[in-house]
Amino acid sequence: MSERDLWLAVSAVPGIGPRSFYQLLAEFDHLQDFWHTPETEVLERLAALGQKRLQALLEGRRSFSLEQTLERLAAAKVQYVTLLDADYPERLKTIFDPPPVLYYRGTLSSEDTLAVAVVGSRRATAYGREVATKIAQELAEAGVTVVSGLARGIDSAAHRGALAGHGRTLAVLGCGLDVTYPPENGRLYAQIAEQGAVLSEFPLGTPPEARNFPLRNRVISGLSRGVLVVEAARTSGSLITADCALEQGRDVYAVPGPITSPYSWGTNNLIKQGARVVQGVQDVLVELGLEYREDQTRRLPDLTDQEEKVYSFFSERSIHIDELVRLSGLTTQEVTTVLMMLELKGLVRQLPGKMFFRLP
Repeated sequence: MSERDLWLAVSAVPGIGPRSFYQLLAEFDHLQDFWHTPETEVLERLAALGQKRLQALLEGRRSFSLEQTLERLAAAKVQYVTLLDADYPERLKTIFDPPPVLYYRGTLSSEDTLAVAVVGSRRATAYGREVATKIAQELAEAGVTVVSGLARGIDSAAHRGALAGHGRTLAVLGCGLDVTYPPENGRLYAQIAEQGAVLSEFPLGTPPEARNFPLRNRVISGLSRGVLVVEAARTSGSLITADCALEQGRDVYAVPGPITSPYSWGTNNLIKQGARVVQGVQDVLVELGLEYREDQTRRLPDLTDQEEKVYSFFSERSIHIDELVRLSGLTTQEVTTVLMMLELKGLVRQLPGKMFFRLP
């Protein structure tokens, strides 16, 4: 097997994270050397890894099948890139412990060097989702790749905003790429893979265990020029992403929120600690050195005749689905389908009680 093949093999061994991987590489220089070294010598030279990791490494060396692994990846429509490869994300190479291997569905692009992470609470408020969607859409329209974690709440809103802005978006998972988490985001996962990439450092079959998400968060920030936190409670994982960003020398931005909201505690506290205040996309674009035009008009995605008809009835106020049925002359089922498509395109959002409002 080639050195690249061996990077795939070793990185897939349970318990061998980036730090153990690079510790092994520092001892042997090349994985070819490790792969063909007698077990007794491996045990002696890598004793610092501990017996559990050493036994896992040796078992992985005995049982790894490149052919079976590549077949599994192909069946899942997953590709991979190693740190040895020219198309490994350039910005991610610069962090302290980059993933030795990144699995992905979709496409990697040099455009993604200009990227901003948009993250926040899973239990987002309507305000938070609206802000995340709007800023992500405008970032995408300005040619900035939007990075997030495909979680519920702010992450999902950010991805949808980027898709509505016809830009690239990257979703970083804390599980294998053959595991859709959260399960309700299956359709969003597919859309992201079409308009960017879904990424993970975890091999196929890895479940979404809690310990994986801090590792995932360092990749989100590592791929990005800066991290924008939209909403965050005291214990929000998005604050871990902000900490990773600071350690990696990235900028941290935060959207202020009401002091009475527990979901604004984290963002307001980040601002107290020196994070850049973001009141609109222009605040992020200026930090990136990009031009912002106040007269820029929003580009609407292509709409069907029925979608245009229903969307025309939206104004600044929210509207009930029954009123849309009455005004449009369409059936309830037709309006429901249209609203679902308008929401996927980032144009409207649903409120409790079957009320809908137009996103700015």
